[in-house]
Amino acid sequence: MNHLSRITKVMLISALALISQPLLAEQYVAHGNYEIHYNAFNSTFVQPDVAQTLGLQRSKRKALVNVSVLKVDGTTKTPVTALVSGTATNLIQQTQNMTFKKVDEGNAIYYLGQFGFSDQQVIRLSLKVQPNPNQPAYTVNFEQKFYEE
Repeated sequence: MNHLSRITKVMLISALALISQPLLAEQYVAHGNYEIHYNAFNSTFVQPDVAQTLGLQRSKRKALVNVSVLKVDGTTKTPVTALVSGTATNLIQQTQNMTFKKVDEGNAIYYLGQFGFSDQQVIRLSLKVQPNPNQPAYTVNFEQKFYEE
C-alpha cells in the first residue's frame, strides 16, 4: 500500500469513528482494568466510500456493531487488541453470528461486526470480548430497536 492510499484509508476510518462518536453516548462496561465501549447503528450512516474501503455492506436492513477496548491504568486509557465475537438475536430467537473486522488506526482500535434486521425490529446483541488471551472473555449484552433508513 503506498503512502497516499494509507493516508486516505486512515482518513476514511477516522470519518467512521466520527460518525459513531455521537452514537456512543458513553455506552461501555468496566471489567477489571478494561473498559469495553460499544454501539450499534444502521450501516447507511457510513458513507459509501468508507464502507467500500472497510469492506462493509451498506443496506437499509444491515446494522453495524462497533466495539473498542481500553486498558485503564490510573487516568491513562490505552486502546488494546482483543478477540471479539458476537450474536444478534431477534425476539423470535432467530440468531445471526457476527464476524468482527479489526480496524487499527494506531491511536484507536475498533472491531466492526454486521447483522441484518427488519424495520422496527428489536435485536438482542451478545458480545464476547477477550482483551487478555490468558483470561476468560467478558460478556456484554444489550438490545436495541433498529429502523430502516
